[in-house]
Amino acid sequence: MKFLIVTGLSGAGKSGAVNVLEDMGFYCIDNIPPQLIPKFADLCEHSNGQMKRVAIVTDIRGGDLFLDFDSSFDYLKNQSNLDVSVLFLDASDETLISRYKETRRKHPLDEQAHGSLEAAISMERKVLETVRDKADYYLDTTDFSMAQLRESVTSLFLENPGDNMIVKVMSFGFKYGSLREADIVLDVRCLPNPYYIPELKYHTGQEACVRDYVMQYDQSVELERKLRELFDFLIPLYIHEGKTQLVIGFGCTGGKHRSVTFAERTYEYLTEKGFKTRLCHRDINKGK
Repeated sequence: MKFLIVTGLSGAGKSGAVNVLEDMGFYCIDNIPPQLIPKFADLCEHSNGQMKRVAIVTDIRGGDLFLDFDSSFDYLKNQSNLDVSVLFLDASDETLISRYKETRRKHPLDEQAHGSLEAAISMERKVLETVRDKADYYLDTTDFSMAQLRESVTSLFLENPGDNMIVKVMSFGFKYGSLREADIVLDVRCLPNPYYIPELKYHTGQEACVRDYVMQYDQSVELERKLRELFDFLIPLYIHEGKTQLVIGFGCTGGKHRSVTFAERTYEYLTEKGFKTRLCHRDINKGK
């Protein structure tokens, strides 16, 4: 089991990093005292394989409890069934000060530093010196945007960046309203409609008879070819920008024939290409 400890300076982006890890399938816990880490790790080990990748955040918010980090870390390292690593996030003092001013939040060491943010950051750096030395991964987020943070975390902990984004392919019928959640809406009402063929009217695009009818036309074949070229171009761009879900909607009049046909075939194509893909037919059972 991969057990990742996320720590570092307050304001350096730990929460953002954990959000990315959660999107990648890690089971994440924020702000756990070091003393509880071994107990939580034991719980994870006895989860019958349900927790294969875990990320926990522990930092100076734990106060004096954080001083036990070394002993808890050494305990985890001696557990043969755990692949333990540490991700340390840092940023320049100027950046941390700027971020705190933007959020108007108090530093965890504000009281000890008598209200001085500069002093609080300096105190935190000193406490974290030994922790930083244990880090397997180090990220300086001084000049990072959220997209850059996502890309950096993804590149560290995801073998295939495409796994970080789910492509949801949906069919729908315009007569029941447009698909508001879609990022890309494709109208296939331009194609011949099986609804007007008596023997196909009560079948759907999930069945070969309807799919064969829709795809027998040259315009259907050419449209699919062009759309696949578009997807091959667009999806890697969305992944690079850090998008975690892309919804592609195919719409026809009733959401049962043409849209379902194209959604089914697109789902099969993208799955074969290695993308993490889901399929949903919103209106296929309406109007029966």
